[in-house]
Amino acid sequence: MSDKTPIISIRNVTKRFKGAPSAAVDDVSLDIMPGEFFVLLGPSGCGKTTLLRMIAGFEIPTSGQILIDGQDMADVPPNKRPVNMVFQSYAVFPHMTVAQNVGYGLKIAGIGADEIRSRVAEALELVKLDGLDARMPDQLSGGQRQRVALARSLVMRPKVLLLDEPLSALDAKLRAQMQFELADLQDKVGITFITVTHDQDEALSMAGRIAVMNKGDVAQLAAPADLYEYPANRFVADFVGSVNIFEGKLTLDEPDKAAVDCPGLGKVWLNHGVTGAHGSNVWVALRPEKIYLHVPGEGKAVRAAAEDAPEGHNFARGQIKGMSYLGDITLYEIQLDCGAMIRVSRPNLSRHDQEDFTWDDRVSMHWRADSPVVLLS
Repeated sequence: MSDKTPIISIRNVTKRFKGAPSAAVDDVSLDIMPGEFFVLLGPSGCGKTTLLRMIAGFEIPTSGQILIDGQDMADVPPNKRPVNMVFQSYAVFPHMTVAQNVGYGLKIAGIGADEIRSRVAEALELVKLDGLDARMPDQLSGGQRQRVALARSLVMRPKVLLLDEPLSALDAKLRAQMQFELADLQDKVGITFITVTHDQDEALSMAGRIAVMNKGDVAQLAAPADLYEYPANRFVADFVGSVNIFEGKLTLDEPDKAAVDCPGLGKVWLNHGVTGAHGSNVWVALRPEKIYLHVPGEGKAVRAAAEDAPEGHNFARGQIKGMSYLGDITLYEIQLDCGAMIRVSRPNLSRHDQEDFTWDDRVSMHWRADSPVVLLS
């Protein structure tokens, strides 16, 4: 993508609403490439929907510039922009058939009847609604109505499709199915998708890149795996997925190893440098699935499994204080000997894995030296 010109350039964009104590979007700059599935992710009130609405033209930036396909959008109204928007509420017309809903924009644009029929059929086939063109919206499921909204936008052949929390009204199972279908659809049509969501799983499953927003700013912009494995700060680490975070002091920092003294966890070893000031306050982020759980008495095996640590071993003991069986995994809340709590997730690889541990069991834990991430802010 690096050799392409961005389809959207957002340059130092700020949006302040009258009477608000702070900016909804605060000096944001980023580029979105042609054919990219780009996600704006963040909690409520972080500015992601406001940024999407400024791209669409429904909100005007207080300052900064938005370019779409190289053209400054400052004086371009929403209906003249090369974008189309799919709203959270579907907004399908209840008195029109599926085909009439999908072709409505083409009819308003003065497109001929034959071309409308052809383009509507093509759009319905893309969203897997071919054969349902004569149905009314009240004869459709929630997922089908969302597909109608998608087809109505795609039929206009926009350069960019904007989606505002498009799956939030669906139940969990249908939402998971639609995540795959939406990613597959974007790959087929090849146009740029920009989606707003607060659902981390949804963002990770669909996006090519994700901008995590916090308090009007972009906290980190990266591919899904990089966001999860290498968060830039505590906010991203905590917001994207489940994580244990411990405060500590950096006591060793060399090119091939580092150590952090954490009062709640002991000395944590890493097999890489951190590039931080000796003795500085840092935070160690450790994902629950990267911690191995053992019954007491397996210390020798644990130490053998942790030989990748440059010195010492990443090892802790505690007592199970909570368990949540979720089918594919079991989550454990474990109180360390120092009193701090740590969360561990363990895959249920057989039908009897959940019986290995129970409440109040004493357990040992270890993790590899490449598992923790040290955060400087």
